[in-house]
Amino acid sequence: MPRTRKTEFTSSDNCIAEYAKALAHPARVAIVRLLAQKQTCICGDIVDELPLAQSTVSQHLKALKDAGLIQGSIDGTKVCYCLHTEALQQIRDLFGNLFDRLIDHSCC
Repeated sequence: MPRTRKTEFTSSDNCIAEYAKALAHPARVAIVRLLAQKQTCICGDIVDELPLAQSTVSQHLKALKDAGLIQGSIDGTKVCYCLHTEALQQIRDLFGNLFDRLIDHSCC
């Protein structure tokens, strides 16, 4: 079986990289922040809040949903989005563990 780059790293490292990739665009960070502020599922409001076209917002929502950071549910002709709290907890734990180790490490 051929080895891939992902198999060379721990599952934790791969998770951190996937979450970081999903959050690596300021529009996606803004969407996550907006959903956190609203604390409810919102539909078309996201497009109204960001200086981006609807199609661009949809692409960013898809990236966040594919990474598991947000959830979407269909309500008639609209899709309502909210944060996926378990994924956010996992991000906090993964990044917290990583940065705790980095901060505790003294180099010079």
